[in-house]
Amino acid sequence: MTARISTCILLLAALSAAPALADVASFTSIQDNTLYVNDGELSSGAGPTMFSGATGAFGTGARRALVQFDLSSIPTGSTVTAVQLRLVVNQTVSGSYPIGVRRVTASWGEGTSDAGDNGGQGTQATANDATWLHRFYNGTFWTNPGGDFAGANSATTNVTGLGAYTWGSTAQMVFDVQGWVTNPATNFGYLLLGNEAAVGSAKRFATRESTIEENRPQLTVTYTPPSVPVAESTWSRIKALTQ
Repeated sequence: MTARISTCILLLAALSAAPALADVASFTSIQDNTLYVNDGELSSGAGPTMFSGATGAFGTGARRALVQFDLSSIPTGSTVTAVQLRLVVNQTVSGSYPIGVRRVTASWGEGTSDAGDNGGQGTQATANDATWLHRFYNGTFWTNPGGDFAGANSATTNVTGLGAYTWGSTAQMVFDVQGWVTNPATNFGYLLLGNEAAVGSAKRFATRESTIEENRPQLTVTYTPPSVPVAESTWSRIKALTQ
């Protein structure tokens, strides 16, 4: 009997010390939008597409996409080990251009504006839409017109023709998402920054409103949840058996 108790104690101790296994979770965006350089009146919060790059000269053509994901289902205390962003291009008339993802540093909104499938020219912003000037139309402004975001790309991918593209996993993306998991109040998502100096460089991506579910923005996170110790009541029972 003593040998069996000793074995149980050793087994439970080993289980309690064993590292947790990594988990993988995929998230569809909870909001996405396009910032149109033209003025502070244009948006497409509920539209099925978003843009990054330039449709014309910078003064009239720059477009920046915003995308955000809800990571609240990842357990507090988890360690993020890999991150990958997947977006689908469903229209382009240009060649290959790099598009960077940058961590957004202020909250922003998605209203009911819908510029339609083409969407390149935007439409009238509605309440709480993000625009080039506003985080939430028409009362809360960005500190910097065109969005508040990190000064360097977290990842960069060359985007050419139609199809799916991925960003990451990079050390900076892992750092970004780890910060969001640790402090959810700082999770404002990513901004897609294209080549705004090249006329016609804009790429059109599917948003969460796309009728094709597999084309919607997706963030895949690999993480290790915090270790779960053996319950105190279990140890108490073992202790009682050995007394």
